[in-house]
Amino acid sequence: MSQSVVPEWQAAWIWGSGEPSPRNEWRCFRRTFTPGSPVRAASLRISADSRYVLYVDGKPIGRGPVRSWPSDWAYDEYEIGHLLKAEQECVIAVLVMHYGISTFQYIRGRGGLLLQLDMQNADESLAPTSQNGAAWSLVTDASWKTAVHQGHDANSSRISCQMAFTEIVDAGKWDDRWVTAAYDDSGWEQASVIGPVGVEPWTGLVPRDIPFLTEEPIYPSRVESMCGVQPSAWGAVIDLYGMMSPNSGYHANNTAFCAYLAARVTLAEAGAFTIGLPDSGRVDPLIRIDGHLYESKDYAGEHPERYLTVALEGGEHLLLMDVTGVSHGHGFHIGFDSEVPFRLQAVGVQEDGALEGGVLAAVKAEKGAAVAGESGVKPHTPEFSLIGPFDAVAIVDHQPTRLLNREHPDYQAIRQAASASDLKPFVAWIRPVDTPFINRNDVFAACVWKKAQTKLPMPASLQQAVIASPDAAVLPVLEEMDTEIVIDFGRELSGYLAFEVDAAAGTVIDLYGFEFMKDGWRQHTYQLDNTLRYRCREGRQSYASYIRRGLRYLALTVREAARPVRLYEAKMIQSNFPVANIGSFQCSDALLNEIWSISRDTTRLCMEDTFVDCPAYEQAYWVGDARNEALVGYYAFGAKEIVERCLKLVPGSDFQTPLYADQVPSGWNSVIPNWTFFWVTACFEYYHYTGRDSFLSGIWPHVKRTMEQYLKYMDERGLFSFEGWNLLDWAPFEQPHAGVVTPQNMFLRRTLCHAAEIGAIAGDQESAARFREEAAKLKTSIHAYLWDETRQAYADCIRRDGSFSETLSAQTQVVAYLCDMAEGERLEKLTSYILDPPHSFVKIGSPFMSFFYYEALARMGRLDVMLNDIRESYGIMIENGATACWEMYPWSGLFEDPRMLTRSHCHAWSAGPAYFLGAYILGVQGASPGWAKIKVAPHPCGLKRASGSVPHPDGGRIDVSWRIEGKERIVLFIAAPPEVDVETETPEGYDMKVEFL
Repeated sequence: MSQSVVPEWQAAWIWGSGEPSPRNEWRCFRRTFTPGSPVRAASLRISADSRYVLYVDGKPIGRGPVRSWPSDWAYDEYEIGHLLKAEQECVIAVLVMHYGISTFQYIRGRGGLLLQLDMQNADESLAPTSQNGAAWSLVTDASWKTAVHQGHDANSSRISCQMAFTEIVDAGKWDDRWVTAAYDDSGWEQASVIGPVGVEPWTGLVPRDIPFLTEEPIYPSRVESMCGVQPSAWGAVIDLYGMMSPNSGYHANNTAFCAYLAARVTLAEAGAFTIGLPDSGRVDPLIRIDGHLYESKDYAGEHPERYLTVALEGGEHLLLMDVTGVSHGHGFHIGFDSEVPFRLQAVGVQEDGALEGGVLAAVKAEKGAAVAGESGVKPHTPEFSLIGPFDAVAIVDHQPTRLLNREHPDYQAIRQAASASDLKPFVAWIRPVDTPFINRNDVFAACVWKKAQTKLPMPASLQQAVIASPDAAVLPVLEEMDTEIVIDFGRELSGYLAFEVDAAAGTVIDLYGFEFMKDGWRQHTYQLDNTLRYRCREGRQSYASYIRRGLRYLALTVREAARPVRLYEAKMIQSNFPVANIGSFQCSDALLNEIWSISRDTTRLCMEDTFVDCPAYEQAYWVGDARNEALVGYYAFGAKEIVERCLKLVPGSDFQTPLYADQVPSGWNSVIPNWTFFWVTACFEYYHYTGRDSFLSGIWPHVKRTMEQYLKYMDERGLFSFEGWNLLDWAPFEQPHAGVVTPQNMFLRRTLCHAAEIGAIAGDQESAARFREEAAKLKTSIHAYLWDETRQAYADCIRRDGSFSETLSAQTQVVAYLCDMAEGERLEKLTSYILDPPHSFVKIGSPFMSFFYYEALARMGRLDVMLNDIRESYGIMIENGATACWEMYPWSGLFEDPRMLTRSHCHAWSAGPAYFLGAYILGVQGASPGWAKIKVAPHPCGLKRASGSVPHPDGGRIDVSWRIEGKERIVLFIAAPPEVDVETETPEGYDMKVEFL
């Protein structure tokens, strides 16, 4: 059924009883019906808040919606006529996952489902009066049934500050047949109607503007190892941010707070007691026991893991943790271990439960109830109390703020407390940490903090776990230990984990995904809780995760098993923007070929419903990253729809700031000026690739508005001076929060020029002329104030006190050259700095910054230098087994541990070689908007041959190959769409023969 003939919306937004915007709720919806006649066509439109998974008669159909602003909320459309049979009962089932918080992908609205199924029967002569008529609709209304998914633990913790919640599922508490027509939903409640299309918060409703993402099963390469492991006795994740952030849930801004966590620790007898902080989420607590403050020298472990072991007498002790700090929403992981039984209880809470086995009796009771299939476990006695907060400040990086008040007299006095009774005068500040802000299933800590580990021999049959065959791998039950295997998928992946097992009821399967390991050392995903816990029902069962993850390695741990687990399969449902490998590149240098391939693959892995920075840590659409990613996407895949979607999303942040946010749509109101500048450039480059004047005309008012806003920040010298996140590169050069940052000024000058070109094409000559004038004025000011005559280079910044930066950097000189800042002697110096940077200059710290470096080298005509740098900078990735491009270089200076080579091992802002090798070495570039005319200008740079393809924006591709014959002859072969005008350029020092195929 085509969009043009789909009826108007008749469906209403629906939800269930309870809170309008519950925290971390999975809610199920069902509606059965029976088509009375054969169905010729059936179009199902659907949207939900926050995300949905759609089933028809138990068959998974799709998931969505794409990330959107509430004012332009997206809906999806599916054709399902082939699934509907006459006189056969059918069920539409939808799982809606409502976050109840804002993330870097989503701004909190309220729970809701909207669905309309429009059908046309094969017999059009039937009267259009009912479902037996020629055309009829099924819509969401009060006739739908709904229930909260009882198998999902709503107290699971945040994955990261950028994303929503981890996944903890108890298969014994929920019948997964709820998606089938035969399921009995008589115990479910009737849905509640919220309102019609247009009701707040979804005031606008727009169709999905990109194709559906792929879902491709990928099996692992091998099982790496098997070990017996033993976790600590008790662990939890506490959501400090959720408890203390003002207006928590409705924004995702950093928050500073001043508070304590307190607990009574009771030991049955004297013994050693360990407090573990496997990942404190950027909040490093000051720990006191019975009034004694422990210093950093008292802790063991390598940052960020910290472990404090103390000798305690039997009886009760006061644990007081000062958690004052700044949080962005990461989980605060804390655990405890001892060889003697102990109890944790919040201050001011009545004692309950016996000391047994080193864990709370309530925890043990819950495990027993799960095995028995019970659902009504007795609530936990709170283990911690929150004292405070005595002050809390939400921080917006580009807006004025105030300092956190740490001088409250009660806050100062409490640190002297040596016992629970000492806290009684402060009872007004004390409340228990209870649901939903504590997750007692801390899978991350259980996988990271192992108090015992034994490597086990691996039988060959264990590899059946990763093979698509009917045979199973058997994971043994170990005495007093859990069984862990590590699975290597062989490459970075992004999507949804799935597995099939045969296990006893109550068996726990923990999954933990990470990206890098070498010589037995794992790079743990600190500040990313990349885990899943699944508690089995009895027998053979399968599960496919609902939460997207990025990883290469998977640690699968079996806990609490009554019998060996048979693992039939573990796989990833790879999901990304649907693109074909239209682009290609091969040359006589095998290393460059491999670098090109991982650059292409990295970009695909970071193409979801928008470009994202990385598939693991954030999955956020960073506006500045996407400019470089778009250029790679053009050359690797010919991707256009995703670029236009990304560019159009940016102005939606106008209600947060007219400067436009650096990641959208997001609850984090944050600005990186360079990111907005790169967005303007990306708009102009998209026009050049597609030739779409209409796009520029539509985007121009937004470009114009934000450029006018940035010009308001010019100081008396005519320089751009901004207080905020003045980022360009992950490197130790001065890019301060306040002051005049030199590369930022230079990029603003270039952006004003690009804005002027956009305005001229859009027909606004007056504004175009003004922006050209402002660009010229800014260039004059940069010449006058930002060149350090003494050191004969551009300073990195002018500090707030008026002094130049102490650092000089390669970054600033590269940007100066790229933005045409210098002439004459200064240009000569810049050129020498770029080709041979002084050792005193700060070195480029990320492949993102290298992209601009390579642009400068290309303008300079020094592609030989570019190739050598690609070989060196990306070669180290290949040497360390990379299958995707790293976020940072090992020499960025951000990591103390030499084993830590980067943070993210798959970052699309780093995939530049896939663009530069195609555009400059293969030599294919657009010579007119829309590439009606192209230029092929190969650059051998010592290579003997190169061949490949570049997608044309209107379809088809440009195939190019060249080879060197003798010393001075190059033979070039070109095949291009017949309507494309091709010009060629001979590389310097060669004679060139051109053949068109």
